[in-house]
Amino acid sequence: MDNLVIDFYELTMGQGYFNNKIHEKTACFDLFFRKCPDSASFVIANGVQKCLNFLENFHFSKDDIDYLKSLGTFQDDYLDYLSKLKFTGEVYAVPDGTIVFPNEPVITIKAPLLQAQLVETALLILFNHSSLITTKASRIVRAAKGRGVMEFGTRRAQGSTAAVDGAADAYVAGAIGTACTLSGKLYGVPVLGTMAHSFVQSFDSEYEAFKAYALSFPDNATLLVDTYDTLRSGVPNAIKVAKEVLEPMGKTLAGIRIDSGDLAYLTKQARVMLDEAGLTKAKICVSNSLDESVISALLNQGAPIDTFGVGENLITAKSNPVFGGVYKLVAIEEDGTLVPRIKISDNIEKVTNPAFKDIIRLYDKNGKIITDILSLFGEKAPKAPIKLKDPDVSWKFKVVKDFTAKHIREKMMENGKIIYNLKTLDKVRANVQAELDTLWEENKRLLNPQTFIINLSPSLQKVKEELLEEYSTAKQKHF
Repeated sequence: MDNLVIDFYELTMGQGYFNNKIHEKTACFDLFFRKCPDSASFVIANGVQKCLNFLENFHFSKDDIDYLKSLGTFQDDYLDYLSKLKFTGEVYAVPDGTIVFPNEPVITIKAPLLQAQLVETALLILFNHSSLITTKASRIVRAAKGRGVMEFGTRRAQGSTAAVDGAADAYVAGAIGTACTLSGKLYGVPVLGTMAHSFVQSFDSEYEAFKAYALSFPDNATLLVDTYDTLRSGVPNAIKVAKEVLEPMGKTLAGIRIDSGDLAYLTKQARVMLDEAGLTKAKICVSNSLDESVISALLNQGAPIDTFGVGENLITAKSNPVFGGVYKLVAIEEDGTLVPRIKISDNIEKVTNPAFKDIIRLYDKNGKIITDILSLFGEKAPKAPIKLKDPDVSWKFKVVKDFTAKHIREKMMENGKIIYNLKTLDKVRANVQAELDTLWEENKRLLNPQTFIINLSPSLQKVKEELLEEYSTAKQKHF
């Protein structure tokens, strides 16, 4: 990512920090989100490693400085400072593939104020997009109930980067592969694909098209059967090619794909036709504007589908295409000490949790998540029994007597260098599955899932209440 992917106000604020000589004060910023997309109960964090790589390489080139100078906005001494600037801070974050909840500090940047401010936009882009697509793809994969999901959205993505990275994010979530060739080259995602209607139309007959394809790919002949008439032409011609072309070669028909029409009805009829022809191992793949709702509906109708090709609704997260990650200052250095800061708003959901924090996750005896506790950084994990209060409804609480506690964030950068052992795509994919196994089925429901109440440790709750009281008192005095 280009290092000038910076909202302009971050650069102008930077000039203000520099002029007031606070630009090198240590500050802590939290990257978090306030709401899960699609009314879900959780998000799968992804893009953290991309953030680490961006930070380690952050700098301003000579061309960057020349451009900023040409704007006539910034002072020469500030631009000279930027020309030598690199990220020298620390990063604390959850590993890619971790289940996270609203208002948790998924990533914390602890760095000189100017550095931490200038990287805001890039970090949000990288984290927001990967987490959005991974979370959406996971919903689709779970709706498929063990059947294969192929990412087919390259041409519908909002730009080539979104297509290439989105395919990798979908693979992390459990998709079996992608149609995007570049994702295969760059990330090692399995590449998949058969034919388009244009291939069938290019031959004198549907049969000749299927025959040509089968001869070219006898080990994996999956034929698109809905160009003319799925049941009267497409499936019969596919069966004919299987019998006349493939079987004499000692091969068999891999499958058919249907891309239009009543997919439940057509797949049921096609399955009967294939089975009666002895092609019981031929798979049925469907595509055409699928998402988790459509897939669930098809399976609930008993559609005998083996794989799904999912395009635009996955790669754009069409039902909820904007992930609301935000980046807020939570502490700043004063006289050598990190002093908590809080953002107050008339919208209660926008009031931030102050201070340099950590996340402590509690698991029950089955390894399922009970809750997360946001604590001050360095706090020890609680011991049983523990009384958990609803932070928004003070009279609601529960006592938990048996649990295992774990700090789920790790220190990933120190002095601007990555100290975390970066994971391969397959290891992140495995982590996603392991994390999903820590949720109850009620948490994973696509509709009306059971949500989590996230708690604050008594120490953090006290800091927050004191700051709220302080600002409330100051406001009353002012007016």
